[in-house]
Amino acid sequence: MQDTPGVTRDRIYAETNWRGRRFTLIDTGGIEPDSEDIILSQMRQQANLAISVADVIIFLTDVKQGITAADKEISIMLKKSGKPIVLVCNKADNFDKDKQEAYEFYNLGMGEPYPISAANAIGIGDVLDKIYESFPEKTEKEDDEDKIKVAIIGKPNVGKSSLVNQILGENRAIVSDIAGTTRDAIDTEFENEKGKYVLIDTAGIRKKSKVKESIEKFSIMRTLLAIERADVCLMMIDATEGVTDQDAKIAGEAHEAGKGVIIVVNKWDMLEKETGTLEKYKKEVYEKLKYLSYAPMIFISAKTGQRVHKLFELINYVVEQNAMRISTSVLNQVINEAIAIVQPPTDKGKRLKIYYGTQASTKPPTFVIFVNDKELFHFSYERYLVNQIRKEFGLEGTPVRIMVREKEDK
Repeated sequence: MQDTPGVTRDRIYAETNWRGRRFTLIDTGGIEPDSEDIILSQMRQQANLAISVADVIIFLTDVKQGITAADKEISIMLKKSGKPIVLVCNKADNFDKDKQEAYEFYNLGMGEPYPISAANAIGIGDVLDKIYESFPEKTEKEDDEDKIKVAIIGKPNVGKSSLVNQILGENRAIVSDIAGTTRDAIDTEFENEKGKYVLIDTAGIRKKSKVKESIEKFSIMRTLLAIERADVCLMMIDATEGVTDQDAKIAGEAHEAGKGVIIVVNKWDMLEKETGTLEKYKKEVYEKLKYLSYAPMIFISAKTGQRVHKLFELINYVVEQNAMRISTSVLNQVINEAIAIVQPPTDKGKRLKIYYGTQASTKPPTFVIFVNDKELFHFSYERYLVNQIRKEFGLEGTPVRIMVREKEDK
């Protein structure tokens, strides 16, 4: 598993859906119940955290190995969680023969074992149906697409809770408090004159833990889940500390996830200011968060409420930008003008030809560019094209993705 520019991926996340229900899969690193090995014990911690936020647990075993001592211990641990468990026996590659072996797994006392072959994609549908049946009742919230989901992200003590309290203090018309994706996070629905919102609060870990690291891992996990679900991320930075490495990691996750991002510099009232302080500070933040050069920046005080009311205009704007669709004809006009200003690069006498572009998707805006040779489409020219597209259409607060496809020259 590779390290990404963001937080180390101890779990793999994937959004998917089955029979009309959307859900997030969290792939943990596996559990070794009694291992003293530090990496394995960390993996066990990670798995425990994933279990605590899950609605349904898939317990994956190996049909070829049969029931192991570790399987027995894990089954006891999972039963204690009180969550619905789907017992899956993988590696039933010779399906008719191997599915007989799966009956042994009834001994774990976890209900019916589902034999599958992940390698050959056999038996997956039955597992998905079982997962579907185990989901909690569908809520109105799942169908409610008109609310803008806002994740407040940032390192601990940056003022996330203060911002939530300040917002809710100003907007008394709270519709409801509903349990969020994790035990500690609360989704707060509210409405103001700018629109309807769901605040995904990642602040305040109330979980007792002796191990400081597991607290940090828990907050990272919650942040990743919040980012995954959000339309816009408010990346909070402490004005008195500036951008830290932890800030850069968290911001990197929001960027990688293709979400709308607003950089919110908090505690601005606590900073000594003179002429040019604001511009100088902006420049320093963008230097440290180069990949967020597209994100608007706002300076607030969550404590006093300074400029907090201006956030919602910015949130609405960034949501629009993240969901912007550009017609193919207008896009190609911009691409052709860009090519006329700066010629595409050549390599060993061969010149890059750009035939045309089209928008493949939104959230974030993603464009497919058809060329004669992908190898000639250098990163620097891609950046130039993205800048030209931004210059024409704005796309402020949202990443822009480019996919390159080769097309034969007719």
